[in-house]
Amino acid sequence: MADDVHELSALYALDVLSDDERTQFEQHLEDCDRCRAEIDGLRTAASSLAFAVEGPPPPAELRARVLAAARADGQNVLPFRPRRSFAVSLVAAAAVAASAAAVALGVWAASLDKSLSHERATLSILTDPAARHVPLKGARGELVVAPSGDAVLSVQLPKPPNGKTYEAWVADPSVRPAGVFAGRTTKLLVRVRRGAQVMVSVEPAGGVDAPTTTPIVSARA
Repeated sequence: MADDVHELSALYALDVLSDDERTQFEQHLEDCDRCRAEIDGLRTAASSLAFAVEGPPPPAELRARVLAAARADGQNVLPFRPRRSFAVSLVAAAAVAASAAAVALGVWAASLDKSLSHERATLSILTDPAARHVPLKGARGELVVAPSGDAVLSVQLPKPPNGKTYEAWVADPSVRPAGVFAGRTTKLLVRVRRGAQVMVSVEPAGGVDAPTTTPIVSARA
């Protein structure tokens, strides 16, 4: 167990503790309101991230190329080795995806690697014990801000209308675009200082340079 048992909250939420560590931590959890609250928040954010992060779309010719390669090497089948079963973290899943993409498509791998780095950075912020968690106004979710100012917006919004997207903004005091997303978890492209205003509005697909509609979600960092 770590010297500070509270530091295990993030690892417990991701289910990567050993059996002994999990047993000891669960005993601690029975009497620790702080850790229970942290775990609830981490699991909510991680669950949202698992369904929200969108990787780059593969090239249109990917299916034909993979099928052609499979027909050419149809007899070269290798059995899978059994391996330790545990809840796979988002970082591990991202690494598997990167490996597969690099084998299948050399060019696509570069684009995918950029997306996976974004996912790792997102998870790092969500599990940072020093990060601040700010409730949102206008929707269920929270703004998570690391000491560095890197921030993640974890929100639950309905699918945007056809031809539209959600766009995040950081006002500090000038308003800057901080990334488009589908309405779930996204790492902001602009660092968020304490006191800055973070907003979300519905904009044309692809995003715009300045808000064209009234923000529907906001938070004061």
